[in-house]
Amino acid sequence: MKVAVYRKEHFNAAHRLFNPDWNKDKNDLYFGKCNNPNYHGHNYELIVKIVGETNKDTGYVIDMKELSDIIKENVIRRFDHKNLNLDVEEFKSLNPTAENIAFVIYNLLRKKIDTKYDLKITLYETERNFVEYPAD
Repeated sequence: MKVAVYRKEHFNAAHRLFNPDWNKDKNDLYFGKCNNPNYHGHNYELIVKIVGETNKDTGYVIDMKELSDIIKENVIRRFDHKNLNLDVEEFKSLNPTAENIAFVIYNLLRKKIDTKYDLKITLYETERNFVEYPAD
């Protein structure tokens, strides 16, 4: 019996969206206010979805405390109250869009979560803007 379980976490982080190969006008055209050279922040909401078979002995798909600890150690500690462009290695050469943040989170967690589970990341940048990776 396959079941989906979800863990919700949040973190606060600053970033700037820009392409260093473009001039200011082109960056402003594509990224608008998000191209602020002094950065801006978001209160991100992260939802981690795990799909797998329930364990016949525990009734769990995965121990949610264990999943929470994995997320906190590998994502929250790394991103919370950070400037993504300056403080997070992956974004020194990758534009920290919501799409790219979700992709990075997926790869960080995929290394720590058994491959017998399907993994999906949903990341809310605002109440109205969110992304999922991988896409269906």
